[in-house]
This record gives sequence, C-alpha cells and structure tokens, in this order.
Amino acid sequence: MSNLKNKVLIFNPRSANQKHRIPNSILQVGAAIYGIFDFAFVDGNLEENPWLKIQSYFNTGEYKYFCSTVMPGPQLRQAIPFTRKIKEEFPNTITIWGGYFASNQYKVSIEAPYVDYIVNGPGDVTFPQLLKTLESGHIEELANIKNLIYLDTNGNIIRTKKEALLDQDTLPQLPYTHLNSFYNLENYLSRTFLGEKTFSYHSSLGCPFTCSFCAVVPIYQGRWKAKSAQTVYNDVKYFKDNFNIDAIEFHDNNFFTSKKRVVEFSKLIKDDGITWWGEGRIDTINKYEDEDLKLMKAAGCKMIFLGAETGNDDILKQMNKGGTQTGQGIKDFAARLYPIGIIPEFSFVLGMPADTPEQVMAQIEWDINFIKEIKEINPDAEIIIYLYSPVATEGSELYEQIQKAGFSFPKVLDDWLDPTWENFDLRKNPLTPWLTPKMVDRIMNFETVLNGYYPTASDFRIKGVKKTLLRSISKIRYKSGVYKYPYEIKALHKIWKYRQPEIQGFYSE
Repeated sequence: MSNLKNKVLIFNPRSANQKHRIPNSILQVGAAIYGIFDFAFVDGNLEENPWLKIQSYFNTGEYKYFCSTVMPGPQLRQAIPFTRKIKEEFPNTITIWGGYFASNQYKVSIEAPYVDYIVNGPGDVTFPQLLKTLESGHIEELANIKNLIYLDTNGNIIRTKKEALLDQDTLPQLPYTHLNSFYNLENYLSRTFLGEKTFSYHSSLGCPFTCSFCAVVPIYQGRWKAKSAQTVYNDVKYFKDNFNIDAIEFHDNNFFTSKKRVVEFSKLIKDDGITWWGEGRIDTINKYEDEDLKLMKAAGCKMIFLGAETGNDDILKQMNKGGTQTGQGIKDFAARLYPIGIIPEFSFVLGMPADTPEQVMAQIEWDINFIKEIKEINPDAEIIIYLYSPVATEGSELYEQIQKAGFSFPKVLDDWLDPTWENFDLRKNPLTPWLTPKMVDRIMNFETVLNGYYPTASDFRIKGVKKTLLRSISKIRYKSGVYKYPYEIKALHKIWKYRQPEIQGFYSE
C-alpha cells in the first residue's frame, strides 16, 4: 500500500513548556497504520522549532498526509497555524485532525478551509480505512467509514455512525520502538512527585457515566473498554525492565471502573517498587472493600484524582453527575482514605450557572466552606479548584442553561487562538456571562490562601522551613475567611515558583 509519495506525518502539538509525557495519542494513531503506511512522528514538545521539522518532511515530496491530535488549550497554538501553513505551502496535502477538541468542536473545525477530515473518537479502524479509501480514489465510500466527520461535495457536514469500542487487548502494540527512532524515550520519563522516572500510560477508553459537563461524553457516549490487568502489567514490566521506571501516571478517564481489574493489577505490580496515580469516581471506589484499598496502597497507589465537583447535592444533579455521588459521600470517602494513606486529589468546579447572581455567589460560598470541611476531615487531601468552563453536552439541560445565559464558543477556528480561550480551556478564565469579576476574585483568592495554608504535596520543593513560613503567613486569612488581596502569599508562590497541579501536573522542574 505504501509508496514514495503517500507518507504520513503524525504531529503532537506542544502541550506544556517543561517536562513532557510520552505522546500516547499519536502512538495509538501510529499503531493503527504500522506496517501499512510509512509515517513519521513530530512531537512539538521536544522540537525547538517544530514547523521547520514538519516543513523539512514535506519538502521531500514524499508526504501526502498531515495528521494532528488536537486537545483544547495550549495545543491549538501550534495545531491551527501549522495546519493552515501546510495547506498554504503544500496545497495538495490532506489534513486530518483527531482529539477532544476536533470531536467536540467539530463544526468550527471542519468548516475551516484547512481541515479536511476529523477522526471522531478512536481511530484504530477509522484512520487506516480513511487513508486506504483516499488512496483508492473511491471517495463515495467515505460515508461507510465509522467515526468520521467531513464535508460532502455540497459543503454539508457529514458525521458517520459511531463505532462500538473495540476489545482493547486485540489492538496492536503501541510502536514505542518506532517513536524511539525519532525521540529518545528517556526524554519522556521525568522526575515527578510520584518518582524519579515517571511513565504515562492509557489503559482504557471512555467512561460509563454521562456527566453533562464532561468533554469525554460526546465522544464515548457512556461506553468504557479497558485492557486487561495482565496486558497493562506486561507493558509496565517492559518499561520497568528496559527503562527502569519507578512511577506511572494512568491517564484514563476512569481507571478504577472495574474493581476486579484494579485488584488484579495491584497484585501483579505489588513487588515491583512502582508508585502510581490514576483518575476515578468517588462513588465507584467507595464500593471497594478496605482490604482492596489497602492492597492498592501496598501496591504503590499514592494518589487518586477524583471529580468531587461540588459538595452541593442540588448542583450535582444539575451537572448530571450520575451514579450515587453526594456531598456526604465525598466526606465519607475523604475520611476513609486518611488512615489508609492514599491521597485523595479532589477537583471542584466553582461558578455553575444559576437563576440569579445571588444564587451563583451563594453556591460559591457553599463550596468554599465545604472544601474547608474536607481539609478538616482529611488534611492530606489535595484540592484542585476550577472555574466552571462550559463543555456541556448538546441536548442536556445544562447545555440549554448556558446557551440561555448568553455563552457561546467561537464560530471561526482561528478565533480559538485568542489567549483568553486558552486560559478558558485551562479552566482559569471562564468567559461566562454569569460570573462577575467579584465572583472570580473570590474563588481565585480563596484558592491562593488555600494553597498557602495547605501547599500541594505534589510540589516537593515546598517543604521544611518554606512550608512552615507559607502556612504561618496564610493561617489568619484561612481561619478568618478574609481572602481579599492575598499579595503576600502570591509573592512567596512566585519566588518559590509554586506549581499548580491542575495546570502543570506533578513535575518538579
């Protein structure tokens, strides 16, 4: 199938300025066409000038396809201009986007004159089928390819049927060796809060819940498929044996869905001296037995990221959180994990829409007080605070609510390059009409004081005298509830380059 003029370039736009994770998304794309098409990887995180690298490949005349994963936020800074420039300098190139942004903002993406196709969700079957169809010239067969978005000859948006999630154990191995021929894999194994050599891994796809605020829902529609515990362990063992990793970040949307799989994996990895972190739901993991949680701890589980969202049961219903999560359940789980020693990393979303400004502010105050309760129950609990940024599922009540409130996304793809939208996707700039500056200041100032009185455990430079000083300066504000103008705390955070894990991850440098 491959020839000298149909090679594929798979691009991972820059997502961070410092330590970088292994690019699992483009590895998955590469695995789908490995041995069928010749392809090159370009990782924007590890290139000083990624455009020059991309341009050098296309200057050979051998590359026909430019494929980019596109997540919301920082990746847009390279994905949009580079895809546009590809079309300008190499107009015969076919451009293909994938990733959460492309799927969730598919209208504005596919209507851009420089984006030809969107892989809408997993591309294990879609991507090779698309390339083969384009190579054959039988364009009429595009409609038969699942998980695809494109414009027909009349300019109408075509969204093909969604494909059932595949058995993850049947998928081809990720082409780590091929990636290593472009970038030394050692560059992706970084020192973090978890360990000296931290490996990033995806062990499952999707999530069985349909929260109305979650970007995953429109793509996976409440479906979840996972690799078996043994398959996951085999991959981990490969990196342990060949690269001496000592920590793992599981970037699954919901790693802990299956208790049986987690328990089996914990038994397999128990004696390997590997520390790990994953994301789960409180009401799911709270059904685990104490023995299961103790096994996980003994097997290296150091921290679990948990979407608490809010302690207000009415707002949980508004979010369509699903399951059985309640404010009391969050408290109970925080208390349960404290003696076991696994750190719960609770994320809260403040600033949900309401009928009046007074109600919005009352909800914010409710959650500020609730967060302080959680810290009383479990001082080790990590607290991540986000401003509510709409990613509501079309058709949901929440989606209707934010539309009525006057919120809308950019209608032209290039407008997403505005820095305010990048901050929006980092959930630090809401751009929401119901959040006043006073509300945003209240949330952000509380976060500053909270991070002063309880510095994140994931920034291990803030310890000893630094931690004591930071806590003592923040104590009066935290205890009294006077959060306004916390300049003295901000000054120390700036001097010590305090890290916020929700933006910068666990990395120490």
